[in-house]
Amino acid sequence: MMTIPTKEAIYKVLCNRHTKENQDKLMQAKVAIAGLGGLGSNVAVALARVGIGQLHLIDFDKVDLSNLNRQHYFINHLGMNKTDALAEQLLQINPYLHIIKDCIKLTENNITDLLKDDDYICEAFDVPENKAMLVNTVLEQFPEKKLVAASGMAGFGDSNAIHTRKIMQNFYLCGDEKRGLDTEKTLTAPRVAICAAHEANIIVELILKK
Repeated sequence: MMTIPTKEAIYKVLCNRHTKENQDKLMQAKVAIAGLGGLGSNVAVALARVGIGQLHLIDFDKVDLSNLNRQHYFINHLGMNKTDALAEQLLQINPYLHIIKDCIKLTENNITDLLKDDDYICEAFDVPENKAMLVNTVLEQFPEKKLVAASGMAGFGDSNAIHTRKIMQNFYLCGDEKRGLDTEKTLTAPRVAICAAHEANIIVELILKK
């Protein structure tokens, strides 16, 4: 029978890796991830591993076979809501992680209510129009919140082109800002995961600088 580590044991290990000061900041952070596909699922896993205190998972979709080439899901998750499938995995990493799940489509009408309690917002949508809608609404409604978005991770190779750029005071953009599905027609696990790592990395950096 598997023994689940205590909360104190996990905390001690994370403090040894990150220092107590940093770990306490990470555990106090509340991060929303809008979209749980190739970007969002990988961002969530990275943040769970560093010991983020609360993750707010938002997606209306279910896991299907086409997701497995780049998204953090497995065969046994097919047909499950992405919010449930991802939460199941994250609790295997840290059973004491506080997870909020909203299996719902974000719109201009519900963003304000859904994101009002989150400190950091990660945009991880596939469709450019949805990305723009979320970014514009957050910048208008929550100018004080930290917003991290992504643009340009399609295709193969050229990993050095993926970067993180500060757009304005509380808005950061990750990706190569060029290569989308309209030009490349492909989404591959390596490039998507690199971009997701950039998003997770800047979120951690912003938390620790707070």
